[in-house]
Amino acid sequence: MRNTARWATVLGLTAAAVCAPLAGAALAAPGDAPSALYAPSALVLTVGHGDNAATVTPERAVTLTCAPGPSGTHPAAASACADLAGVRGDLDALTMREGVFCTKQYDPVLVTVDGVWQGQRVSYERIFSNACVMNAHGSSVFAF
Repeated sequence: MRNTARWATVLGLTAAAVCAPLAGAALAAPGDAPSALYAPSALVLTVGHGDNAATVTPERAVTLTCAPGPSGTHPAAASACADLAGVRGDLDALTMREGVFCTKQYDPVLVTVDGVWQGQRVSYERIFSNACVMNAHGSSVFAF
């Protein structure tokens, strides 16, 4: 049942993140239409404690839309989009910042990212050994 609730949350947030920019465009006057098309970039990020995606209940979830501009419920949408653009959307390429020291305490944190990055489907899952290690990766992407 937990997995069903997790997927319902992720699908609902994904739909909202992808459809919200489209709804605004549909209501705009024809003269207000963008001059160029862009590949959509809308993601749903979740975080929860545990080391198994089937049993972890998301504790926090945010939306992040990067095209045509940074928006969503992510608290640092502009810098998160810039970080993702810097690694061309490859979440595995987000590395730990230098000069950050974390304890070796094992308190696993599971991060999931689902959605679309520049028109390509994204489904990402990663387990960090603790919250400090998670926050040190990807500077602002996982800071929510």
